[in-house]
Amino acid sequence: MLTALWLVIVLFLAPLPATAQPATRIPRVGVLSPQRSTEPATVQREPFEQGLRESGWAPGTTVVIEYRYAEGDPAQLPRQAAELVALKVDAIVARGPQAIRAAHDATTTIPIVMSASADPVRAGFVASLAHPGGNITGLALFSDDVGSKQLEILTEAVPGLARVAVLVNSVMSADQDEPFLRSIRSAPRGSKVETHVFTVTKAEDIAHAFNAMKRDRANGLLVRPDPNVLEPNLTEVLAQTLKLRIPAMYPWRFYVEAGGLMSYATNIPDIHRRSAHYVSRILKGQKPNVLPVELPMKFELTINLKTVTALGLRLPQSVLSRADEILQ
Repeated sequence: MLTALWLVIVLFLAPLPATAQPATRIPRVGVLSPQRSTEPATVQREPFEQGLRESGWAPGTTVVIEYRYAEGDPAQLPRQAAELVALKVDAIVARGPQAIRAAHDATTTIPIVMSASADPVRAGFVASLAHPGGNITGLALFSDDVGSKQLEILTEAVPGLARVAVLVNSVMSADQDEPFLRSIRSAPRGSKVETHVFTVTKAEDIAHAFNAMKRDRANGLLVRPDPNVLEPNLTEVLAQTLKLRIPAMYPWRFYVEAGGLMSYATNIPDIHRRSAHYVSRILKGQKPNVLPVELPMKFELTINLKTVTALGLRLPQSVLSRADEILQ
């Protein structure tokens, strides 16, 4: 009897078996970039992860990020997009038109965040900016007058420009360069300025393009965005520009930080930071088809004063006073 009583007491005091709790699934986000993995982290990776932290996520802890870099070879992007789809990521952040196209072709169900597209409506990525309508949303770089504004600033900075070269990668999507070229060709100017397009498709073409500019007697230059050839080889672009002693307007601030004359552009690291806010909203349950595409709110003029001196220029005060930042 006593033994039975002790057995009852032991069973009563014994801890109840723990009820198994379902493991919390950590969301996974893919980042698809045409750039090289050696790109400075300050351009995309750090701003993107900062944006996630601002939205309450801890990269590597509460969200896993799968980075895929095409290493400057856009032909790798479709395969890498397929890898991210196979991983069943919860969202894909696609950088630039070629990465967006690869992600767009790889999935119609996984949300895609553009970071960023020149003109996503023209490219067919979204139905409209206000109502994307599919699995793609994010940020656009579209601005009707960015080309004419860049040319206006360059011709104001260097009076007397007559022949302005435009350096582009001919394999970049038409939605990026055609609106730009229309913009500069329709820009009202007090004096006639001719624009001539020079193209590259590989790094070896850069020197040839500048030699052609010299033969064409170009005395000004507009450089177009290009993550495949020009940006990975920006040191060569800058060297050729200084060798030719041609004043140039660049598409991004990092050219100016590396020694370029000036840029008039949106803030690229900030775009990548804001793309993380889209990712956060999607991970919290919002659908991309109802998240409006964001347009750039501010363009910044950056000038490198050391390069002004190296080129023997004297910029008008009207240009210097409108600069958002003058690098010494």
